[in-house]
Amino acid sequence: MAAPNRKEVLRLFTRFGAIILTRFGFWNCFSMLMLFAERADIKRKPDIQVPYLYVDMGAAVLCASFMSFGVKRRWFALGAALQLAVSTYVSYIGGHVHYGDWLKVRMYSRAIAIIGGFLVLASGAGEVYRQKPRTRSLQSTGQVFLGIYLICVVYSLQHSQEDRMAYLNHVPGGELTLQLLFVLYGVLALSFLSGYYIRLAAQILATLLPLVVLFIDGNIGYWHHTRRVEFWNQMKLIGHNVGIFGAVLILATDG
Repeated sequence: MAAPNRKEVLRLFTRFGAIILTRFGFWNCFSMLMLFAERADIKRKPDIQVPYLYVDMGAAVLCASFMSFGVKRRWFALGAALQLAVSTYVSYIGGHVHYGDWLKVRMYSRAIAIIGGFLVLASGAGEVYRQKPRTRSLQSTGQVFLGIYLICVVYSLQHSQEDRMAYLNHVPGGELTLQLLFVLYGVLALSFLSGYYIRLAAQILATLLPLVVLFIDGNIGYWHHTRRVEFWNQMKLIGHNVGIFGAVLILATDG
């Protein structure tokens, strides 16, 4: 049997990234339900009022379902981006739950990145057998959203003691490695914002993100017990980073 060529391997990675991103809505809704159940035990409110919460989740599951089956994927990816944008905005202005500033940056920057990923998907990127030309303006907008996320990561590495300690406790080299990551994330952010060397930047980010998910986000003991992040909120944030990985994997192979 002949070995798969480079084009087939790239197509496989593109499909894998699309699978991750299109299923993100299912995990996001599940982790939100578990988070609000966790809060119910201590009588804390959800981020969104209950009647609107079910409408929001219904829209998310609907978009994820159609995207997963490949039915009008571009339209439902655009719908998923709109749904997440409205959900994030309502959660932010609602003020039902108090979060620290550093946690707000982690939560909302990742939501912005996922919105950007959906816009990239809505542009036609990630389609193995593309029948219509991709919409470059949507892809560029999605890339800018991912660049904003990376700027927030850069900000957190310099100004968030919580994020700094998470890296310092788990990466060899201490402060020197942290500063190198600061520079690297900054360069990647400039690439996504400017639109230059997108594929290379996405390939580098796609290599970094699994390590971040495993060693930084995956350190549940640090975030939950030391920094008092709710368990299912941290699991929700891990899901966000996995979704971002799916988006950059699409750009890394089909950008």
